[in-house]
Amino acid sequence: MGTENKRRLARIKRKRRVRKKILGTSERPRLSIFRSSKHIYAQIIDDTEGRTLVASSSMEKAFKEMEKHKSKCDAANSVGKMIGQKAKDKGINTVVFDRNGYIYHGRVKALSDGAREAGLEF
Repeated sequence: MGTENKRRLARIKRKRRVRKKILGTSERPRLSIFRSSKHIYAQIIDDTEGRTLVASSSMEKAFKEMEKHKSKCDAANSVGKMIGQKAKDKGINTVVFDRNGYIYHGRVKALSDGAREAGLEF
């Protein structure tokens, strides 16, 4: 088993441990993120109904039409602002943050800071 696979499995273990405690409701949905090597994705999920309410990523057309980002952290901050704005438009003010097993550092922190700047509370 390679180191990359061990790292992925360790993240999945952390994810399961965190998800035991976190549940998104209709009053306070879950803001879940996924981070790949190039892009970052965020979605707000209502776990009671099992559906995604709002989603945003660095792959969106609106994101690509923005000015060029200097770094991946900069891009993550913009995605956070986009999802925060979309959530506000849908009437979502408070969320539960699900870091999905990632360390709260770098791009994950930048995305959450961007969402807070847009007015989301968690």
